[in-house]
Amino acid sequence: MFFQLLINGLIAGSIYALIASGFSIIYTTNKFVHFAHGSTATVAAYFLYWIFSNFGLPLYLVFPLTILIAALFGFLVHLLIYLPLKKRKSSSVILLIASLALMAFFDNLMQLLFGADVKILSIFPHGKGIEILGAYITPIQIVILIVVLLLFFGLWAFSKYSKLGKIMRAVSDNPELAKTTGINSIRVQHWSFVIGSAIAGLAGILIALEHNIEPAMGTHLMIQGFTAAVIGGVTSIPGSIVGAYVLGLTENFGIWFLPSGYKSAIAFVLLLIFLIIRPQGIFGINQGNRDQKM
Repeated sequence: MFFQLLINGLIAGSIYALIASGFSIIYTTNKFVHFAHGSTATVAAYFLYWIFSNFGLPLYLVFPLTILIAALFGFLVHLLIYLPLKKRKSSSVILLIASLALMAFFDNLMQLLFGADVKILSIFPHGKGIEILGAYITPIQIVILIVVLLLFFGLWAFSKYSKLGKIMRAVSDNPELAKTTGINSIRVQHWSFVIGSAIAGLAGILIALEHNIEPAMGTHLMIQGFTAAVIGGVTSIPGSIVGAYVLGLTENFGIWFLPSGYKSAIAFVLLLIFLIIRPQGIFGINQGNRDQKM
């Protein structure tokens, strides 16, 4: 039981980490909560289902195309919805309300287009899995772990060594100072939505392969991703990833003692604990202390 729960926790944490890291990329450069980020994964999952079911394209075309659609979706959301609000000097509260409206809109749009019933994407056969120390892990779950680890290594390399990654870090640390050095902050914000949404698109693909697809999945993903980001530190991408695995493992080991229906309750309790005791998260910076030092 222990090893099975450990594997389940790592798989869940990997999915949450994709949502949380993309959310943190967007938050650090835009400084508002984009709750519709989970809807990007939903749109990607349904697009994958639609294009694979109707056109039968090879997977090496379908997967990159789905990620591209997710990136384009995020870019258009920022360009057409958030950017006009920013130009009107709308507050973070207004942007938050807009993101909640977008989340509800796209959840209902997916239900309107595809129906409320659960969709199953049968690309790979689901077998019993490989036994490891009495626990079972499927080939798709192994692929999820490998893909997620490779992506996180790529994110680290991108942030540390690429020009765009360094510029995004500069905008994240001090947007006003970055402007004075000639950095186009709006372009950087566009890129943050493109990259963060592409990662959410990858999450949508992996969820469609491992689980079922349903219209409200984006809301659940966003709750888990936001909780993970708060646990690790919403301004820290590595912290968000760590927070996602903490959440995934806590949820799965929690149902060792509680019924499985309490998974969401465990996430909310964990979120409340961190908001009360350490609101900046595990790796986040205490903004109040930093301001006092400055």
